[in-house]
Amino acid sequence: MSHPSKHCAVELQALPPRIGQVRRIVSAQLRYWHLDALIDHAALGVTELLTNVHRHAAPDKTCTVEIELLLDRLTVSVHDHDPRLPEVRDVDPFATCGRGLALVAAVSESWGVRAKGAAGKSVWFTLPTAPPPVLAPARPLRRLSEKPVHRFPEIEHALGGRRAPTAPARSTVPG
Repeated sequence: MSHPSKHCAVELQALPPRIGQVRRIVSAQLRYWHLDALIDHAALGVTELLTNVHRHAAPDKTCTVEIELLLDRLTVSVHDHDPRLPEVRDVDPFATCGRGLALVAAVSESWGVRAKGAAGKSVWFTLPTAPPPVLAPARPLRRLSEKPVHRFPEIEHALGGRRAPTAPARSTVPG
């Protein structure tokens, strides 16, 4: 069975005003694809990758952002013309920068770099489109021979150990 992929690409100069525009484009595209739950992580990841291009890429800041939805994975990638590969570094706790790739790793399912030699590189990350299944906690089974737990022992005590008389349930809603 074949599943169609969805693809969107934007070419830009990685300058601060353009980074904000691309973040809004990615958010709008994910809304269009009904992937609203992925917007925050995708926007953070693409912002970090574009900021790396802005800060580190040479000789130019031209890059292409691609988002692709294939089966149950969204892949976001940023291609630039700088052949130098990014590195995850240990950062001083008081440093104000240098955590971009660590943030991408933290919010994504996986990430990596594809070297393209003199043509540059592509840095990418993936996000799952479906949340992992949440299993309901197992409830202990009650044996039929067990006595039911009294939920209001203070009432029974006040009635001298007798159970309160029951009345049929009534609703305040007519009908």
